[in-house]
Amino acid sequence: MHESDSITSITTSLGFVVPEVILVVSMCIALLMGLFLKKNKSIALALFTVCVFVVTIGFLLFNWPHKPELLFAGMLRSDDFSAFFRLLFLTGGLFTLFISLQRESATEYVILIQAIVVGACLLSMSMHFASVLVSLELVSLSSYVLAGFAFNKSSSEGSMKYFLLGSVATACLVYGASLIYGLTGTLNFSSQQFADTLMQSQSGLILIAAFLILAAVLFKITAVPFHLWAPDVYQSAPTPVVAFLSVVPKLAGVALFIKIALAFNLFGQAFIDWRIVIAGISVVSIIFGNLSALAQTNPKRMLAYSSIAQAGFLLAGIASLDLAGIHATLYYAAIFLLMNLLTFAALHLFEKWKPLLAMADFAGLGRVAFIPSLALVIGLMALTGLPPTAGFMAKFFVFSALWGAWINSGITLLLVLFIAGLLNTVIALYFYLKIPYYLFLKETPPGTVSIKISITGNLLLIILVVAIIWLFINPGLLMGWINRITFVL
Repeated sequence: MHESDSITSITTSLGFVVPEVILVVSMCIALLMGLFLKKNKSIALALFTVCVFVVTIGFLLFNWPHKPELLFAGMLRSDDFSAFFRLLFLTGGLFTLFISLQRESATEYVILIQAIVVGACLLSMSMHFASVLVSLELVSLSSYVLAGFAFNKSSSEGSMKYFLLGSVATACLVYGASLIYGLTGTLNFSSQQFADTLMQSQSGLILIAAFLILAAVLFKITAVPFHLWAPDVYQSAPTPVVAFLSVVPKLAGVALFIKIALAFNLFGQAFIDWRIVIAGISVVSIIFGNLSALAQTNPKRMLAYSSIAQAGFLLAGIASLDLAGIHATLYYAAIFLLMNLLTFAALHLFEKWKPLLAMADFAGLGRVAFIPSLALVIGLMALTGLPPTAGFMAKFFVFSALWGAWINSGITLLLVLFIAGLLNTVIALYFYLKIPYYLFLKETPPGTVSIKISITGNLLLIILVVAIIWLFINPGLLMGWINRITFVL
């Protein structure tokens, strides 16, 4: 009878992870297609996978809202919070495949993209450190391989650096989780047993365990000081890969960080105020990322340091550790996905025509490829937080949540974070607008011919641009939806 109940529980749980099951099945089919298809294999694989992503997105939207359900004996939980992030991951995978429809669409490439999306989805649903470890490793191992997909020396070096540092992060997670289990007797960080033990205990080991676990998650978010891999990977990996790795693993880390931070904080009842810790990491990430970006001449390396600063802004919303801050972070995450994909998609179109190793390589390209140039400018404006882009509204919501948290708590560091965020938005103007300056204000080099951009490429850029501007004009379209997402640890 007990065995029968277990089988029934597993069967019921599988009904809530249909998108992930579909992706796993499609990975097997993609492998078979790669083995047996001889002609037009890349296009067939890409189109098949695109259809799979569209179906899974449709499934999540059709079943909205998602009532909270514990799955697989409490290992995972399906709810609106996780469903929102799963939509972001699937959208990121879908647009990445559109960006890289041609040579990169090899069998391994498509399967790795799907594997990372599956891992990210499971990570956003995880409520147990065992499922966190399995999901995180699925994301990590696939990311390490994908980062070296350029198949050259620099790409291999970046991939190896990513792997070595990632292994240290995994070791931190495992050691931290083992300490937690020894202290609380459970690995389920949403359980009453976990909360009661943390409430009663003042052991310094809990603090050490929390820092080790959060360090592993911050590695995925590329927050300082866990960012060392990002510049090399961003510079050496293929641009579609960078577009994908800059959003999906990062946002998966954000989803997990919210859960774990709230679990350790016990909604303000812990013996350490985690708002101070998160705000400190956020301040350092924003300042370091922006100041480092100022000195960069390689556009992808500049965007790597900017991504570190963006990680700081994502953490800034979480620093309040209240519902308003979480909702602001969800909005920022969605907009970050769109503006990063737009920026890297435009870069990729240029790179098909010529290498972009320095800012000067953009000189005059705005005159020969207007649509990609305009799209790139709008993407950079959104990353800066300028109107009329949704990036402005994203930062507005984060700053509003920070201001409210400071008023309610009186924590000085939250005010420091608020001011630092505003000042660094101004600093970001300098390095983000370098590229538009070269695109439109520098002379076109002699002999430059018009760049022929495919209809698919231009259409993708137009869709992303329209979405980013529309969400500035009507932010309530997304924020109203997000505000209906409840969060229960």
